[in-house]
Amino acid sequence: MTTTETGRALSEALNPGMEAALEARYGHLVPGLAEGIVDFAYGRQYARPGLSLRDRYLATIAALAALGGQTRPQLKVNIAAGRKAGLTRQEIGEVIWQMSLYGGFPSAINALNAALEVFDEEGAEDV
Repeated sequence: MTTTETGRALSEALNPGMEAALEARYGHLVPGLAEGIVDFAYGRQYARPGLSLRDRYLATIAALAALGGQTRPQLKVNIAAGRKAGLTRQEIGEVIWQMSLYGGFPSAINALNAALEVFDEEGAEDV
């Protein structure tokens, strides 16, 4: 299986319709962007051995939280995918709050608000 095929399967499992949405939004401006993201981010990075998928999402959420409010759309997508990869709400909340030491309190509060939006969209609580 190619990295693009691996990435496509993984991205569809975690973020259904993402590649098509990226293509529809940016394909006319940056041809190949959607496939490139699927291949590199999902096929070559998230699918790598060495860390579990849930740990990769924990690291991604931490980085996006520390970077601040401009990452909100990507943060929400990755929180939702992290939930599908097995992260609990508490783990997500804790890793975001840990980033208050590195990205500051405003970034952490903004990230917590993004997480709450994702959790509200999910509905049910962790069991």
